[in-house]
Amino acid sequence: MALTAIRREEVLTGCRRTLGLAPQDVNPVDNAFLAALVRHTAGFLCPCSAATLRSAALESLQHLTDDEELVSKIDGTIEGLIVGGDLLELSQVTTDDPSVKGTWLFAAPPSYVLRPSGSIFLVGIVADRDTYLPQALMARIRYDGHTRAIMPDPNEDLRGELAELGLQQLSQENWLKSPKHQTASKLRESLEIKLRTQLRSGDIPSLQIIDPYQSVTYYRGRWISPKKQTGMFVGRRPQEFGSPIWCFVELESGEPKRFLDFPLPKARVRGCDAAWHLQMAIDHSNGTPQVYRVRARDGNAYLDFYSPLPLWVERRLMIFGRHAEPNKCLLSYRLPSDELATEEQFLQKHLWLSPAPPASSGGN
Repeated sequence: MALTAIRREEVLTGCRRTLGLAPQDVNPVDNAFLAALVRHTAGFLCPCSAATLRSAALESLQHLTDDEELVSKIDGTIEGLIVGGDLLELSQVTTDDPSVKGTWLFAAPPSYVLRPSGSIFLVGIVADRDTYLPQALMARIRYDGHTRAIMPDPNEDLRGELAELGLQQLSQENWLKSPKHQTASKLRESLEIKLRTQLRSGDIPSLQIIDPYQSVTYYRGRWISPKKQTGMFVGRRPQEFGSPIWCFVELESGEPKRFLDFPLPKARVRGCDAAWHLQMAIDHSNGTPQVYRVRARDGNAYLDFYSPLPLWVERRLMIFGRHAEPNKCLLSYRLPSDELATEEQFLQKHLWLSPAPPASSGGN
């Protein structure tokens, strides 16, 4: 029996078809493909850790791509699926299983969110299956990076059809649920009070903190190892297993005095979201608020950000707009121009951000 060699391009084309994606000769391992691959993998493995998902995705792509940034791209994909609602962290679910670890991820049930444009934003994963939709609807899905949406046809009851298939509608109010609004100074003061009540800590090896005096337009450049700093800082401290823990730490001449881990007990936000929100409050109250940039192109408005956004903010921008290719920044979103004023007001009120001068550009 003769053996036939199969080129990796053919394998990737077959994989894309199986995952519901159109074949693509240029860059077949794009964001949409990685998102579909991780969803498919999560359907078999969840609940599991992000590291387990990453390892499985990497193994399945072995010898199929030479991308040197594949690990970071898969990590970004997992983060994108958490933001988009396909994957849930332990703080977002209820379980009676005592063996479940705090770092595990869960597959969200099939659901959808109705966007203001009328399109249907799809959320969720079905175990052991590539999709929870029939082929006719699969062919209509618009893939945008890590997200999926369907636009209803005129006079079509798409919501009713999805309900018959077992999908639950998520209200925008619940899906976009955000922390109670308060001023930047109030948030900072409340967490500083909590931090002062913590017991004194010893040394924290490999502690990293955000230096509030570094440029707010270069997020990676703000992370440093403590030296002689005194005060309270957002940071990350390592743990024996798993990713570093987000925290609020008090330093005296560079030495840790006490720390407060995020998320707080019973909090319904992720640790990173609580930390990023606090840093925004710190920067604003220091008189150096984080900034965003507005660009106009092709009749749309683009919002550019230089630091990560909390999950509940990214979801809002997903609902009202779409991901865009970052332009000298950390992340970008495209919005209809008539939505810009409302979203700017939201960013300034809830995140205390300021619009950047037109010539501003970051080094992210």
